[in-house]
Amino acid sequence: MRRGKRVVDNAKKVDPHQFYEVSEGVELLKSMQSVKFDETVELHLRLGVDGRHADQQIRGAMVLPHGTGRDRKVLVIAKGEKADEATRAGADFVGAEDMIEKIQKENWFDFDVIVATPDMMGLIGRLGRVLGPKGLMPNPKSGTVTFDIERAVNEIKAGKVEYRLDKSNMIHVSVGKLSFDSDKLADNINAFIDEIIRVKPAAAKGQFLKNISLSSTMGPGIKLSRGQ
Repeated sequence: MRRGKRVVDNAKKVDPHQFYEVSEGVELLKSMQSVKFDETVELHLRLGVDGRHADQQIRGAMVLPHGTGRDRKVLVIAKGEKADEATRAGADFVGAEDMIEKIQKENWFDFDVIVATPDMMGLIGRLGRVLGPKGLMPNPKSGTVTFDIERAVNEIKAGKVEYRLDKSNMIHVSVGKLSFDSDKLADNINAFIDEIIRVKPAAAKGQFLKNISLSSTMGPGIKLSRGQ
């Protein structure tokens, strides 16, 4: 496939054999010819674990220091006082059976995250086959199944990101926008790497951070050097 001049020129700026410090990688990424929209900056980590074993699985969530630059729409499945709490906290959509029915009958997915109280999970379980493949099923490990609705909504709005090891033992996460100040992007990247080191499974042996790379939506990958 023929690559455009912008893509070719950007690729020439990156030495594929060099490992860049986080701050250097950010500056290099920001120096590239950008497209007309504000590209998302993505971090990719290949880890020295085997996700086929339960004791080496990695899944969780954290709030990035400077957010993601994206306004995420939150759907809260709750009733009574917890539904009122969700509305006060700024949830975009709040409901119970009515929202479940809307998803089922209208194939409605105008939201990015679902937060639910534990007592509603039986109801949400009906949508497992639909929500699961889309990565939308609430989970206690990511803080989206909780009675502390206000905190959950506030954290998501503040820039909370969820992470999960994929089948190739990699984690991919958005860490901001290309328009962010360099220092803020570097802070987000370092904070996320620190988080992954913090949740390193006890069963993981040998080198844990095997490869770290940085990219934007339309940009080439940049290898990062980061000690464990």
